Amino acid sequence: MPRIKNLLVLPILASILAASAAAQYPGAAAAPLTDEQKLLEATRLIRSETLFEYVKELTSETYGGRLTGTAEYDACADWVISLMKKWGVAPGGDDGTYLQKFPNPYTLVFPGGTCVLHLPVKDGTVKKFYKFEEEFIPGGTSASGEVTAEVVFVGYGITAPELGYDDYAGLDVKGKIVLMDPEVPVRPGDPAGAFPKWRPYSFHQYKLENAFDHGAKGMIYNYGPIGNPNNSYREGFIYHHVGAAVVADVFAGTGRTYAETIARIRKELKPRSFATGKTMTIKNVTEHHPEGVGYNVIGVIPGTDPKLREEVILIGGHLDHLGRMWELMPGADDNATAVAVGLGVAEAMAKSAIKPKRTVVFNFFGSEEQGVAGSKYYVEHPLFPLDKTLVFINMEGPGGGDKISASGAKTYADFWAFIERANQKYVHRIIGGGEAAYPARPRQDSAWFFWAGVPSLTFGAYGKNAPYPTYHNTKDRIELIDSETMEDMARLFFMAIMDIADEEAVNFRVAEK
Repeated sequence: MPRIKNLLVLPILASILAASAAAQYPGAAAAPLTDEQKLLEATRLIRSETLFEYVKELTSETYGGRLTGTAEYDACADWVISLMKKWGVAPGGDDGTYLQKFPNPYTLVFPGGTCVLHLPVKDGTVKKFYKFEEEFIPGGTSASGEVTAEVVFVGYGITAPELGYDDYAGLDVKGKIVLMDPEVPVRPGDPAGAFPKWRPYSFHQYKLENAFDHGAKGMIYNYGPIGNPNNSYREGFIYHHVGAAVVADVFAGTGRTYAETIARIRKELKPRSFATGKTMTIKNVTEHHPEGVGYNVIGVIPGTDPKLREEVILIGGHLDHLGRMWELMPGADDNATAVAVGLGVAEAMAKSAIKPKRTVVFNFFGSEEQGVAGSKYYVEHPLFPLDKTLVFINMEGPGGGDKISASGAKTYADFWAFIERANQKYVHRIIGGGEAAYPARPRQDSAWFFWAGVPSLTFGAYGKNAPYPTYHNTKDRIELIDSETMEDMARLFFMAIMDIADEEAVNFRVAEK
């Protein structure tokens, strides 16, 4: 049985009792509902059962894992639009539609890939076949084909002459397979502000393109094993995401260990690249679509105040996921739960007897998993002025636990005060958060808004550990979702947004340090 939220229910209960008294005593006039009671009535439309069904729909085979550019993603966008139309949420996209269109090349990954290490023995070689998902996952933008070649370890895969650093110096990788790490040898938190100079080299796209430009034919990327379509496509270039087992086998017998080698690179900021002497075969079966098109799905609740309606409160999360990489990648918590929560808020706000004075925009972004491209396009082509956007409430995985967190809570303390007030009064969850931290390559839609000066927070849930890793694999399924948390988060956002929308003067922007 769903738990009862006493403070949320009591005002509603009071109004029900008043109505009952009026029915028993016809001569007595029913007390009119206060604005707060009307808002609380609207929150009754936000139900955990409904939100769970939304997640169930979004993760179904019908939408094929929601890879932006595919017909399945488009069908999913249409489903979201159908709900907003039904509730009376106005279109906020291009030319009076709910859609914002942007270029979006994509790659389909089919069964048939292999990852094989050739081990020399006395009478020839023995092949060690690695397991899909447990030890490798095909590269999400890999070309179709097969390559057998020697593996060369190239550290972080960086060529940066201005930093006096080149992982490829003195190496011949033409026709070979390179093994590399993600990120860069410094971290955002390292002293002396070293990271910004290295940041351009942290992008997956740069690493693949640099390997290709050096003549490599393939790559085993120590980034998993997880699915990830956030990379470049180069014709004839084959790659996998691999985990620790593959990396350890490649290093075995070389007189080096992976951990020690990476530690020395980071300590000395000097490459430690070498030819491993190992041979591998990597194969993928893919289909690239350079002509692909993506869509952001945008709905609007127009503000009612002639002046304040020019200001915008933006709420949303990405609609897309990874599609199929042999098998369906359902993406239940990443990020079907965010779409479900956003839809819950949208329905309640559209049907509420009290409408916001400021405009509220719901944006369900495409192509977050493909380089955070949908939000980047929106920031570069905003449909509502960014300087009038008070705050962006982004969601990433709001159904994966029983506690609520927000990146940016401490950065935007004035905004956070509205969230805390709504939580203390109506929801009563454990909530918290830290500073906004988006110094590295963009991993979330909120990063582009943050860098454009829009106060941006990312909300999620935590506190329940899944029995196995679920990030970007087939195991991010609906049975792990906490629908009660989703309900509370949607009610929290609804009440906080309505509070913000009615405030006479609001400015959440902070001075640049």
